[in-house]
Amino acid sequence: MAIVSVPQQNWAHELADIDGCEFVVWDFKSDPPRRDIDVVVPPYLSKPTILARLADVPGLRAVQLVTAGYEHALHYLPPGVQLANGHGIHDTSTAELAVTLALASQRGIPQAVHAQDDGDWLRMAGRPSLADRRCLIIGYGAIGHAIARRLLAFEAHVTAVASRARAGDELVESVHGIDELATLLPDAEVVFLIVPLTDATRGLVNAEFLAALPDDALVVNVARGGVVDTEALIAACASGRVRAALDVTDPEPLPADHPLWHTPGVLVTPHVGGASTAFEPRALALLRRELTAFAAGEELRHVVAVGGE
Repeated sequence: MAIVSVPQQNWAHELADIDGCEFVVWDFKSDPPRRDIDVVVPPYLSKPTILARLADVPGLRAVQLVTAGYEHALHYLPPGVQLANGHGIHDTSTAELAVTLALASQRGIPQAVHAQDDGDWLRMAGRPSLADRRCLIIGYGAIGHAIARRLLAFEAHVTAVASRARAGDELVESVHGIDELATLLPDAEVVFLIVPLTDATRGLVNAEFLAALPDDALVVNVARGGVVDTEALIAACASGRVRAALDVTDPEPLPADHPLWHTPGVLVTPHVGGASTAFEPRALALLRRELTAFAAGEELRHVVAVGGE
């Protein structure tokens, strides 16, 4: 029998019929309810520091995240413990917000909202559409694929980039390697960022990257704030050269007095890409699949790290 902790009671109730699993509720606000837990599902949208409590579970075998990102958990992962990410949970919601941010920025929705407050009938004809735009998706994994599918429905042109070049799929003819960015950026009117935050991607969008973009290009970041050099972005947007739509920032949360709030051409949402009503049903579906397999003696399918390795 695998002992599994989940962060809330309704999840324990929804998953209770999985053969070979016994569920306990642990929200990490107190000590673990028992010390023989095999798999921990940490709370969603919690501070990474709470994961220090994983050390209080001596027999822990695996941590199953319900987030796509996992870098925040690596520091707290006990030796030998597997870490699996929430692969697929956030594809729909994050892709939806990425396209929403692009559409809102292109069509001037923030300006229209402010004008409505003042009863001002703005002249907004001729703003750039998403249709016919040359869109570059940097990070062509599951979420990048979901973004591409939605962009094509809006009649945009899509170019995909991953860590290495590879064959295309039903959406794109080929996937370019990230080492090709220098030749791709000058043609990119809208850039979508959905890469993990690693040593290789930290500060990827710097002054040189931004300077390579065409005038009035839009940068949409639904990845991690650290992928973008914030000071370089502020300078590029303040000059009017490029625009940005950001669901993630560096620092985060963004302080109330941070200049990014008031930089021309910047739209900010408070890191809510995956946090919609689409989250819970997809999280429960993934947990059901993974925990059913785990109870049957199989490995979690989306292991991204092992503590101590």
